[in-house]
Formats: sequence, structure tokens, C-alpha cells
Amino acid sequence: MPYFVYYITQHADSPKKLLEHIETFDNYKEARKLARDKRSELSDEPNRDCRLIFAKNQVEAEKLLSAPRDERVVGED
Repeated sequence: MPYFVYYITQHADSPKKLLEHIETFDNYKEARKLARDKRSELSDEPNRDCRLIFAKNQVEAEKLLSAPRDERVVGED
């Protein structure tokens, strides 16, 4: 399964995420390097992030990235 790298933009007035596909890789290390490089370029953009996701195809990757995530509670079991 391939690795997908995306820009994710979330506007404060909308719960919907804007996904922008950057590149697809077969190799994890290459995908991780690109994602880290892109994140370092985004340090001044608070509503934009770069994410790496492992999925069967681009449709599944976008579905996983668009799904709302539960807030993590640290220290509570």
C-alpha cells in the first residue's frame, strides 16, 4: 500500500477540511522526509498542516484524513 502526503487546511469558520494531495510514495522514508520538509515550511501558517497517511488508494486516504478525530486525553486510562 502506498503512502500519501497531503496539505490539510482547516478554516476557523468551517468544520470541513480542505485536502491538497502533494505526492504518493511506495517508500515510507521518502514520504516521511517530504512531509517533514513541508511541515518546516509551514511554521507560520497555523491553520495548515502537512500529513502523511498510509492507505489502499487516494480515495481511502482522503476519507481517513477528513474523518473527525477524537481529542486525546493524556494521563487518563
